[in-house]
Formats: sequence, C-alpha cells, structure tokens
Amino acid sequence: MAPWGERLAGVRGVLLDISGVLYDSGAGGGTAIAGSVEAVARLKGSRLKVRFCTNESQKSRAELVGQLRRLGFDISEGEVTAPAPAACQILKERGLRPYLLIHDGVRSEFDQIDTSNPNCVVIADAGESFSYQNMNNAFQVLMELENPVLISLGKGRYYKETSGLMLDVGPYMKALEYACGIKAEVVGKPSPEFFKSALQAIGVEAHQVVVAQACNPSTLGGRDGWITRSGDRDHPG
Repeated sequence: MAPWGERLAGVRGVLLDISGVLYDSGAGGGTAIAGSVEAVARLKGSRLKVRFCTNESQKSRAELVGQLRRLGFDISEGEVTAPAPAACQILKERGLRPYLLIHDGVRSEFDQIDTSNPNCVVIADAGESFSYQNMNNAFQVLMELENPVLISLGKGRYYKETSGLMLDVGPYMKALEYACGIKAEVVGKPSPEFFKSALQAIGVEAHQVVVAQACNPSTLGGRDGWITRSGDRDHPG
C-alpha cells in the first residue's frame, strides 16, 4: 500500500459519512465519536472542500444539523447531501405520488409532495412505523400498479446507536422486493448518483476525493480510521 502522502496527492475534497463516523445516534441526541469534532474543524480549516453525506432518514436535514451543532460540529444544512431531498426531486420530475413508509421525523421533507392516490412507494428507515399494517399497505399499493415503483432511501442492513445495533431500511426493502417481484430504486448510499450529486455540490471530480466512512475519521487513515480514495478498494487500518 502506498504511503498516505502519495495516496492523497491531488486530493481536493473529502466526503464524510455522519452516523457511525461523526457520532453515534441514540437517546439524548447521541454522542460525538472521540476526535470527530476536531477532525471536522481541521478539515474545514484546510484547503480541502468538505461535504457531509448521510443516509439518515429518521430526521430532516435541519433537525440533524441542529443535533450535530449541539454536539460541537461546525456544520450547516447546505453542506449535507441526504436522500430525502434527492427523492423529492425524482418524484417531482417523474410525476410520482408516493405512499410514504417513512419515519415521522423526516416527513417534513415531503411537505411539497402530492401523496394522493399513490402510484409508487417510498420507503425509509421508518423505525416503529415498520408495522405489519404499514408494510402491507405498501405491498398492496405496489401490487395494484401496472408498473410498480419502489424508491428506497438507502439499503443499509443495520446501524449503531448508543443502545446497540438497529435494523435499517434494507431488510424491509428486500421484503417488498421479494413479495412484489420487483427491484427497488435506491436513492442514497451506495447509489452512484447520490455520490455524484455530492461531488457536484463541491465542484470536484471522483478521482480528487477521499471518502471517510464506517468509523472514526479523526486520524485521517490511522489505525481506527477508514478513509478511502475514490475508486480505491484498499481500506487503511
């Protein structure tokens, strides 16, 4: 593996994951991961362009940013790429009216979307709203459509909160795919379009960024860090 100085040559930007990288979510607003507040401050004080990418779908961007700022992070709503706004753009462009199987905390992101007489389903990390009845409602909507459309805000299997591991949207998305015999359209990580939109926001090319994900980025590639060059399959640490 090449030395870090060589691996970072030509880098102009950094894409940072949020949950599990900057903080662990949970009761009371969660907790910042040690060193993350300082790491963000160092990055934003450098020549690098920084973008925050999240599959968070239980909170609006405004709520998420407010929570992070209370934990000490210097982050604004305009610096965050999230799946809900991207999904809304798709719905508007394609004239889709969704049945929303989502968490109440992110519902405000869809305030301008027509949800009458649904002709698609949007699924996210709905938490306690993943009831049998709500899942069955989504199933029925899809089965009644000639050309069913299922849009998922991510496809993660699980995530970490301070109380432990939690099921993410992926298993529920797979259940609807299996029951309906369809393939979901994923809006959010790891969709290439999601990362392309983040790159466009900071004006850099894919080969000019590193991506910090999965764990603490405070050492920028130290033993506990997982920071990869875009397109690089080697994970330091």
